[in-house]
Amino acid sequence: MTNKISAYQDVAPLAPVKGTTSGTAAADKSQGAAPASVASPPAKAGDQLTLTDSARTLQRVEQAVAKTPVVNAAKVASVKQAVQSGTYKIDAGRVASKILQFDSELS
Repeated sequence: MTNKISAYQDVAPLAPVKGTTSGTAAADKSQGAAPASVASPPAKAGDQLTLTDSARTLQRVEQAVAKTPVVNAAKVASVKQAVQSGTYKIDAGRVASKILQFDSELS
């Protein structure tokens, strides 16, 4: 079953479309839309956007995650130094336990 979306208007996006270099929307040829070079109507002066507290919190979390490094460089350097100097000790029992735990979680 398909539902046709009515009242669709070909309007230029407010922000650049991801995956494009020009920042303009590509025309949807399947809908017979006008080319992207056609000017869209100007935005109304009264338009506004209000974010909820949840949306603001999500934005702050996203910014914090983006600033967090993917790798803990200090820990990597510490382990690398220990391996190079021969002082890095591996607890075989702990490794085996974690492997078994992981295997049981997969089942």
